[in-house]
Amino acid sequence: MAPSLFLLARRARFVLLAIGLAALAGCGFHLRGPQPMAFSSIHIGTSQYTSLGITLRRQIVSGGSAAVEEDASRAEARLQILSNDRSREILSLTATGRVREYELIQAIRFSLVDRDGNELIPPTTISARREYTFDDELVLGKEQEEALLYSDMESDLVRQLMRRLAAWQRP
Repeated sequence: MAPSLFLLARRARFVLLAIGLAALAGCGFHLRGPQPMAFSSIHIGTSQYTSLGITLRRQIVSGGSAAVEEDASRAEARLQILSNDRSREILSLTATGRVREYELIQAIRFSLVDRDGNELIPPTTISARREYTFDDELVLGKEQEEALLYSDMESDLVRQLMRRLAAWQRP
């Protein structure tokens, strides 16, 4: 007796699922975790009381491969935050000349130097941009939205910075 169409479709689904799982397992995919850094201690050249300083320190400590050193002379590497700028630009206006959309921009300029002052990473700028609509009648809510967008951009920039630090290799 020939197998029914239902059983053939079921077997075909099983075979396709097995092939898909084997391909996924074989491709080497894994979630990105903390990446080790090429130095054991780092000094962060920004205040530990700013949101950027807090986030950077937390990310480095949670990575586990480098310790944050508060004394710059004892650190193997020094991360210098040269600037941390925020700006807001008008993207569009209404027919009456009121602002409809803004673009928020945050840029961090940094460099990495060793104990002797040799540049490991030359001055580099990384930036993030976000757009949001603005309404004069919802000023308080839009201020909170702007603060959340800046916070999100800062987190994004810290992740980019951490990837740059982890990518640096000793010559």
